[in-house]
Amino acid sequence: MGRIQRFASNSNRLVAFLISIPIGILGGLIGLGGAEFRLPVLIGVLKRQALEAVPINLAISLITIITSLIMRAGVISSFPLMDLLPILLSMMSGGVLSALTAANLASKISKHALETWMKVLLIAIGLLLILEGFLHFDSADLINSHPFIQIIVGLLAGILIGIVSTSLGVAGGELIIPTLIFIFGVGIKVAGTASLIISLPTVCVGLMRYHHLGKSFDRTTASQIIVPMGAGSIIGSILGALLYGIFSPNILKVFLGAILIYAAIKMFMRSNTRALSGS
Repeated sequence: MGRIQRFASNSNRLVAFLISIPIGILGGLIGLGGAEFRLPVLIGVLKRQALEAVPINLAISLITIITSLIMRAGVISSFPLMDLLPILLSMMSGGVLSALTAANLASKISKHALETWMKVLLIAIGLLLILEGFLHFDSADLINSHPFIQIIVGLLAGILIGIVSTSLGVAGGELIIPTLIFIFGVGIKVAGTASLIISLPTVCVGLMRYHHLGKSFDRTTASQIIVPMGAGSIIGSILGALLYGIFSPNILKVFLGAILIYAAIKMFMRSNTRALSGS
């Protein structure tokens, strides 16, 4: 019996490690934490309860984001930090505010309703990004507007994205990047790095919130899932960052759009599976 348990445990570690590598590549290449792709793996493959999967997912997203930022520091020659500072700070503040105070609000929103709106939003944004990859749409171009307007819009966007992130346990890059592209007029490569910066404090606060609520993970979970998934995410993030400078912005837009639509479909399939199992 002990051998069977050890074999199952080692198999789970191997699966967690291998699956996290391609997900980590997305983080390094596009600027996503990859949480929306890990959730089906944690729940469906590694047999974790949804509530347990959220803090695990956030912990691995944190590893992916930090690694991607470190790798991008060596790839990007000049990040327009001062130009984007009002936007970055306001969206970060909104996200942290949501993570700290929106837990009660998020708990009152039906998870099914939230996921339904999330699916519609992801598909709509995905289609827009794919079209943007072939055609050119004018953005709101708030990058050139008054800093006060940037702060107000960035704060509101950060709060809304933070509510979704807090409720679903994701870093929010799938919404942050399109917001930066279509509302502020930021290029996708810069938006990817900005997304990682904006997501970092929100994920940290989310982890602390779950720890404070006593819903964090134990040492066994850390050794069996977080360590191997974190290691795979580091490798994937490094590979993604190395590929970062190769692809053109239009290709990245089409790729990101396809990823968002795929994530929405997976979310839809997961919802249907839960509904059938509950019936």
